[in-house]
Amino acid sequence: MDYIEMHAHMVSRTTDDYTQMALMGCAAITEPAFWAGWDRSTADGFDDYFRQLTEFEPKRAARFGIKHYTWLCLNPKEGEERDLARAVVRRIPRYLDHANVLGIGEIGLNRVTRNEIETFKDHVALALEHHQMILIHTPHLEDKHKGTRTIIEALQSFPNMDPARVSIDHAEEHTIEMILDNGFWTGLTLYPQTKVSVARAVDIIEMHGADRIYVDSACDWGHSVPAAVPQFVMEMRRRGHADTLARKIVWDNPIAFLGQCPKFTPPVFAHAV
Repeated sequence: MDYIEMHAHMVSRTTDDYTQMALMGCAAITEPAFWAGWDRSTADGFDDYFRQLTEFEPKRAARFGIKHYTWLCLNPKEGEERDLARAVVRRIPRYLDHANVLGIGEIGLNRVTRNEIETFKDHVALALEHHQMILIHTPHLEDKHKGTRTIIEALQSFPNMDPARVSIDHAEEHTIEMILDNGFWTGLTLYPQTKVSVARAVDIIEMHGADRIYVDSACDWGHSVPAAVPQFVMEMRRRGHADTLARKIVWDNPIAFLGQCPKFTPPVFAHAV
């Protein structure tokens, strides 16, 4: 089944991964800016990274027939350093006119500190000033519920915030309800060890329905699976769910959310198998 990969860090993946994803039906990828595995020491390093996301990676994806989009930000893991964060946020507007930039992301919180919250708010203010969509990272493990609640409260402190233009990613069983109840979109990240397994993701769909929900692999340099979204479709079929429901989650919902950005061109759904 054709699908849209809503969250993949392809700068850390190989051409073999692109080949595999294309063969399995991946028509488009959105790649958020993320943590490189170490803290960058200067804002200049982000300039190079943003050029990679807006100039090089779209060309690499195109070789495999995949449309590449991106989101730009300073990642939550680096949000504690306020001087660096301010310098990076000041540089982001020069890249927003690139054809493949969908908005600001993946912003959010890591340890839910005061500095991280201020850096998060700086990014939200930037997105609203430039009428950009927002993609959000929620914290891991024990900080997940607290961090998600703090993120929602911070977003709601902006009077002109439209939750329909925001996706809060990495939702789990104990956070998805508060996300959906407040009008945001959400993603279920399919990881082999942390976040949500394929089976748990289908459980969540069975409990909460499919409205404003998509799944993604968030494949990066760590233990992750670029084929996670097709694996989710297989699990949906194994449990007897109609392909129309799976298609809504991996195709229709991504298009409905991303289609709010005029730069996004919906691909043509070609393969149901």
